[in-house]
Amino acid sequence: MRPGLLRKYHDKTLKPAEDAGRPQALFTWSGGKDSAMALHELVGLENRTIIALLTAVTEEYGRVSMHGVRESLLALQAESIGIPLLKIVIPKDPTGALYEERMREVLLSQKSKGIAEVVFGDIFLKDVREYREGNLARVGMKGIFPLWGKDTSELARSFIARGFKAVTTCVDTDLLGKEFTGREFDRQFLRDLPAGVDPCGENGEFHTFVYDGPLFRNRIVCRKGERVLREEHFYFCDLLPG
Repeated sequence: MRPGLLRKYHDKTLKPAEDAGRPQALFTWSGGKDSAMALHELVGLENRTIIALLTAVTEEYGRVSMHGVRESLLALQAESIGIPLLKIVIPKDPTGALYEERMREVLLSQKSKGIAEVVFGDIFLKDVREYREGNLARVGMKGIFPLWGKDTSELARSFIARGFKAVTTCVDTDLLGKEFTGREFDRQFLRDLPAGVDPCGENGEFHTFVYDGPLFRNRIVCRKGERVLREEHFYFCDLLPG
């Protein structure tokens, strides 16, 4: 295990008795930069225990919904971070009602184990936050938003400065050029973004996969594969393990 910001945290995950009395929470994990930054913020506070990374996976493709990342890479992230995965499996074209039903089943199961909080990486989309909080309220749980209200330009720069490494896996070509697909999320990427595109892609302009940084015991080794267009405007870059 390499030393780093999470060394102390990783050591504590092997000693659950030390976490007695701390609130336990689920963490909604997409595998992207906002999730990584939000988890990084929480770990630094050391005021709650994350018991699982909750991720929606598309059944037919075996990939993280919207991000298009393979389950095998998702599993490597969780292993390197040291927090188990908890997957919600959904069909490729789920209705809102079906998604909410699957989510509700998982949340109620976790609530029965004493879990009362769910963490999200949202930054400023008020309607999205209200939607999440409404769903949680119906099962008697609370949402935590560590990045809420923070400046996205500062967050993006901080992500890079702290040593995180990420690659763009999906671009909405209605909002951003397809040439940004598969690029490293670095300072040059931020400089090249057109005016009006959020530096964190908070409006859905792009999604990322984080493969290294202070959260990880080990770097996730992956390589870029095929680039494809889906649904006429989502451009994906496949990432392959190894």
